[in-house]
Amino acid sequence: MSEAPDLIEVPLEDTTARLVGRVTEPAGEPLAVVLLWPALGVTASYYDPFCSELAERGIAVVAADLRGQGASRPRAGRSSRDGYQDLAAVDWPAMVAAVRERFPSVPLHLLGHSIGGQASVLYAAREPKGVDGLLFVAAGSVDHRGFPGIHGVRILLSTQLVALIGTVWGYFPGHRLGFGGRQPARRMRDWARICRTGRFRPSGADVDYEALLPQVRLPVLAISVEGDDLAPVTAVDRLCAKLPGASVDRWHYAPAEGPAPGHIRWARSGADLAARIHTWITSR
Repeated sequence: MSEAPDLIEVPLEDTTARLVGRVTEPAGEPLAVVLLWPALGVTASYYDPFCSELAERGIAVVAADLRGQGASRPRAGRSSRDGYQDLAAVDWPAMVAAVRERFPSVPLHLLGHSIGGQASVLYAAREPKGVDGLLFVAAGSVDHRGFPGIHGVRILLSTQLVALIGTVWGYFPGHRLGFGGRQPARRMRDWARICRTGRFRPSGADVDYEALLPQVRLPVLAISVEGDDLAPVTAVDRLCAKLPGASVDRWHYAPAEGPAPGHIRWARSGADLAARIHTWITSR
């Protein structure tokens, strides 16, 4: 029987809402800690092999389920009202504080995959000194202008359809449609708005994120992945362009052997990625 995972549980607005993070620690004292935020519809447990690769290199990892995904609650439904604003202003700060409490004396870096990277950019705009660095893996702007040719048109049309379905249905039933899992309608409308306009202006925003983003001075490692149609090189570059004041290192991961890992599968065989992240963190 496998051991139960070590968890961090963070309560949110009421007694039923909580975020849950899975903790993977190295054998000795960690060199740093990475707070990993997943993609839409991907649970934190999916990243366990990748987290183990980082831990073998001395880096602790807390992989946190997005609100409504995996072990985090409540599950998205017609009563859900959260969007990108809630991720950046409520969920990210709450989990950052909990991870700081668990690992008080080592550098903390955010690692965002897909929407996890987009929300991490918004968090950094709000809290430019909240963490010590940003890591993007397969995380790009969903702005349709960052996708080549006809692919950009498909992305634009599909994201607007997702937002429409979410609005009509009351939430997005991605678990039935084969994409993204159950998601709040507002979250998907925010996502579609980025695709349509290229601007990070979520519903209910209490700050002007577009005005704050150029003030972010954090170090950034942005990794695009071979075979990734949802965050191609151009989309990753477009997300990095939102941070003109940051020190950005770019790397494209293309394995020497085997199939291209694509948008999701990199997390199941991430030794090369973990090695590159370890080198980047320790060099800083």
